[in-house]
Amino acid sequence: MSLFEKLAQSIVIGNKCNRPLIIGYDDSLTLAGVGRSAFVFKIQHTNKVIKVFFPEHQHLAKEEAEVYKDIQHIDYYPVLYEVGMNYIVIDYIDGYTFFECLTKGIEITEEEIKKVDLALTLARKQGLNPSDIHLRNILITSTKEIILIDVARFRQLKTCNQWLDLKIAFYRFYTKRFFPKKIPAFILNCIAALYKFFHRKNIITGGIS
Repeated sequence: MSLFEKLAQSIVIGNKCNRPLIIGYDDSLTLAGVGRSAFVFKIQHTNKVIKVFFPEHQHLAKEEAEVYKDIQHIDYYPVLYEVGMNYIVIDYIDGYTFFECLTKGIEITEEEIKKVDLALTLARKQGLNPSDIHLRNILITSTKEIILIDVARFRQLKTCNQWLDLKIAFYRFYTKRFFPKKIPAFILNCIAALYKFFHRKNIITGGIS
């Protein structure tokens, strides 16, 4: 059994009010993030994180690992170190997500938008279909590089326009002189919820207005 597997097994996930809840984990781990399908922990004294998927999403560990294997040669994505039944181990990224940049007032530049475009183009050249690209899975590192994470849905077949819509918002609104560069998190969350609502409504109605 590898060290990473032992760490994964130390993470006990329960359930409260139909939501995953962390019951316990090894002292060498620090909770670094929570997503829709997994908890992410930084491993002490390393530049790695272990992403442990909720019991109902364990299958995503293998799916995400397979995508990372396809794009290991692309600098815009983390290195994959190990995959297990319910976990993956990848690089720890020191930086801020686009979401955090907006809440902290850290400027997002056109150059960084173009780097995201390039990262997605390079993934498509590997036969992938980048999907579910949102503000929380694009990071600007401390050295101003762009890294994309959470790639489990890069193999889905349906078209995803999230990144295209974000780019439109960037050029149509964010780049304007008087548009605020610092936006409270609750406003961003409200915008995201409205976006999802109208997107689902459009799918159900087939775009008929």
